[in-house]
Amino acid sequence: MSLSSTTSSSSSASSPSPTPAAPSPDPARLPVDERRWPDVARTPRASRIRTAVAERIVRRALARLPLRVRLGGTETLGLGGPLVEVRDPAAFFRRIGADGLIGFGESYMAGEWEAPDLVGALTVLAERAAYLIPAPLQRLRSVWASKQPDAQRNTPEGSRDNISRHYDLSNDLFALFLDETLSYSSGLFRSFPADRSLLAAAQRRKIDRLLDRAGVGLGTQLLEIGTGWGELAIRAAGRGARVITVTLSEEQRDLAQERIRAAGYEENVTVLLRDYRRVMGTFDAVVSVEMIEAVGAEFWPEYFRTLDRLLAPGGRVALQAITMPHDRMLATRDTFTWIQKYIFPGGFLPSVEAIEAITTEHTALRVTDRDGFGPHYEQTLRLWRERFTERAGDVEALGFDETFRRMWTFYLAYSEAGFRSGYLDVQQMVLTKPGVPTKPGVPTGPGVPTGPWEGDTR
Repeated sequence: MSLSSTTSSSSSASSPSPTPAAPSPDPARLPVDERRWPDVARTPRASRIRTAVAERIVRRALARLPLRVRLGGTETLGLGGPLVEVRDPAAFFRRIGADGLIGFGESYMAGEWEAPDLVGALTVLAERAAYLIPAPLQRLRSVWASKQPDAQRNTPEGSRDNISRHYDLSNDLFALFLDETLSYSSGLFRSFPADRSLLAAAQRRKIDRLLDRAGVGLGTQLLEIGTGWGELAIRAAGRGARVITVTLSEEQRDLAQERIRAAGYEENVTVLLRDYRRVMGTFDAVVSVEMIEAVGAEFWPEYFRTLDRLLAPGGRVALQAITMPHDRMLATRDTFTWIQKYIFPGGFLPSVEAIEAITTEHTALRVTDRDGFGPHYEQTLRLWRERFTERAGDVEALGFDETFRRMWTFYLAYSEAGFRSGYLDVQQMVLTKPGVPTKPGVPTGPGVPTGPWEGDTR
């Protein structure tokens, strides 16, 4: 998929109709390609009243934060801290008035505000996300907040489109900032601060820990939901497992197959371009790394029922999942966000409580072990962001313009701030299924997966 079609389709999901922007008073404001980024190039329609209310709320919030916010170079708000330079206050407040946090992110993409320590500034906001907006307005969220568009629902057809818009951007793009394992999820480090030279080892440590928790070893029939670029499947095959791995990204599928062949495990691993709901068979173990975030809250019960169906009696599921606090999950469940519009269409983060409640109500699966390691994701994201910044010229050479680079810088910094503040966490969870393993001749017990092989290899 071309960059043009990706960004245009995401921008068209914005609810207010845009109107041409007035010339910015700041000559430093960045030029934006209107064809690729219509909602960034043009400020949205917003009534004077709505804009004035938004400005009043934002000014009041900023005045109480440990930030130093300069508005147009003439006024400073905040209690002191990371600097936020708002170059075009009129456009900044108008965007927030029209689209809330989507407008806040689009304003950064447009170059209307800047922060030398972007992660530090966003961390201050993330730490106070629950009460930046006054409680009465929080209760009116359903009135002023944009709704998630139906086009982003994670039906089997919609999921493929949503995944493609992120993961089919370019394998070369991801290779610029990921490590040699091409792992696009949190690593697990031995110590902090993390060093880039140790990122690949941290990713393999994370994978091995998941495989250990799922009991993957010689003879295991393993299903992986969400192939990525194949590193987990390769390491599972190296243990003697037979692996079926499914993805909805053609780009990932093709490169994963190349890497699996190069590692010598083509006979042990089958990569399928398939929705998880359409997998058939019974597996000793199921592993999925940071894929549940793309399922969508509407489909979480179906997701876990599918895992229950595919897992043999006595088997284990090992999940790695980004989670958010339960109260914030409930408050934002129906809200359309900047991340959904520009980065992960249809995505939504679960809470631990939601996972436990859904599995208890809809499946025989039970969460029997979990632990969080959010600080490790903060370090992982820092290393990705630093590398992405260092290789800005290479990103441009791939055909991605400055607005895209600002969008991805904001996304990586926004995510890093979420983990630094503790607003986000990442969990490794083990879910077990009761029953007596039925595979003859295979020892049973803790860490030993069992169950008949009916893997779908079409």
